[in-house]
Amino acid sequence: MFKRIFLLVIDSVGVGALPDAKEYGDVGSNTLGNIARLSKGIHLPTLEKMGIGNVTNVEGVNNIFKNSYFTKMDELSIGKDTMTGHWEMMGLRVTKPFITFTETGFPDDLLEELERRTGRKIIGNISASGTEIIKDLGERQLQTGEIIVYTSADSVLQIAANEEVIPLEELYKMCEIARELTLKDEWRVGRVIARPFIGKDKKTFKKTPNWNDYPLEP
Repeated sequence: MFKRIFLLVIDSVGVGALPDAKEYGDVGSNTLGNIARLSKGIHLPTLEKMGIGNVTNVEGVNNIFKNSYFTKMDELSIGKDTMTGHWEMMGLRVTKPFITFTETGFPDDLLEELERRTGRKIIGNISASGTEIIKDLGERQLQTGEIIVYTSADSVLQIAANEEVIPLEELYKMCEIARELTLKDEWRVGRVIARPFIGKDKKTFKKTPNWNDYPLEP
């Protein structure tokens, strides 16, 4: 019996599509295998010794293993977002997927209440890459003090703001307010995330390590 277990999670490094991939538009997905193929081979000596080459075909990695066990598991939960996978690894099967706003953006009622509670106007409200939306709207945010709200394919509400305009403490407080609001059933996203950035213009904007995550309690 093990007295202690360390679980290391490498998010978004998939090793092959699951049987339900067609439901999410992910047929043929294999992040690790495809990256290795497009890179003409990659070097992963530690993972190679642990057997990663036996889990999926990784160009440049041999299918050997030493002093380790390896396996590949199918997820039973419904949904494809990060938190669903984390919860299932800890023994909690998700039978109802977390709500997403990828195609529609967040409802006006939610945004109006968030503006009222934070005292800040909202811009964005689309599904976007954090890097790209900061480039697109960061200069406006720097000038006006508005907050950038956006989502992704995951069940998430993200708030981005320049640290020189909105202090981290205020950004975190706004995310706590958003977390409280999104406990409502029709708005219940899996995570609210603070996405602070720095820089003077779209050429110098970059996200900082001061981001913070506000997930649902399991």
